[in-house]
Amino acid sequence: MHQVKHFKAFEGQHCETTATGSLLKHLGINISEAMLFGIGEGLGYIYWKMKNMDFPFIGGRIKTDILTQNICKNLNLKLEIKETGSMKKAWENVVNTIDQDQVVGLKLDCYHLDYFTNKIHFAGHYVAMYGYDESQAYLVDTVQQGGMVSTSLSNLALARNERGPMSSKNLSYTITKNAALPAMKHVITAAIYRNAIDYLNPPIKNFGFKGIAKTASEIYKWFDTSKNVKYEFETSAMLMERAGTGGALFRNLYRDFLKVSIEKHTLNMLQPAYERFIEHAKDWSQLAELFATIGKTGNRQYMDEAAQLLRSLSEAEKQSMELLQQVCRPD
Repeated sequence: MHQVKHFKAFEGQHCETTATGSLLKHLGINISEAMLFGIGEGLGYIYWKMKNMDFPFIGGRIKTDILTQNICKNLNLKLEIKETGSMKKAWENVVNTIDQDQVVGLKLDCYHLDYFTNKIHFAGHYVAMYGYDESQAYLVDTVQQGGMVSTSLSNLALARNERGPMSSKNLSYTITKNAALPAMKHVITAAIYRNAIDYLNPPIKNFGFKGIAKTASEIYKWFDTSKNVKYEFETSAMLMERAGTGGALFRNLYRDFLKVSIEKHTLNMLQPAYERFIEHAKDWSQLAELFATIGKTGNRQYMDEAAQLLRSLSEAEKQSMELLQQVCRPD
């Protein structure tokens, strides 16, 4: 077996922060998952429906790939990304990295991975790879405690080469140090400010607080035209609460990021926003429960309650991000 020496997995709940956290941990950079999500400017929202989709996608973070790019930029780390249309070259990129005793991050479609029992195509999934032998790839993922799993080399190749929404061409990435890490207080406040600007100024009405408000009206159309209300709404509830979001559509992670920033880095001006995100997280979990109830009962009366909660969340998060923008505005 070819394996990175002295490797220890980063245990997390969200795939990209877990993969990138594993690469950073091997470099001796130990930062919590919530902190990685926050300094990666990760908080967001998207409501997306295309004709080729069975039902709308509801997401609570910024676009795939950007989170890791932000983390590395904000921590003054060198990020090297490789993509190729050749499966042979893609494998060579990984082998060469691991043989140099370096952990490699991979973006792929989790559908093909041996250990995934819920077979849903999602090509924006991330893992860290730390070893391989003649038949297996050894990975870090979020699917079980401890994070260390394996899959066949053939299925890994299929997963990396899959096409579809959020896919990349056999993407792999590595991270190396440039110099000493910058002061965390500055990193945190600058990341919060940029995240707030991005959230409050969405390019279209499907993103940010405007996207949440749009969802409040769109879910009625979704319900009325659905071919399988039970599956679609129960699956959406599961994706919001348990599919690598850390719970509450990433709001638990952002809440905890603010808490650590206050307690460990004495950024006390974040306290009011932190208290607001405690409530936002509760509301998103409540919304997931409502979606599950809609799926279970097929009863349209719960739609009004869900729509009202979405409208409330849109305005409440807008106010919270405006507050964070104000208190973290650079001098």
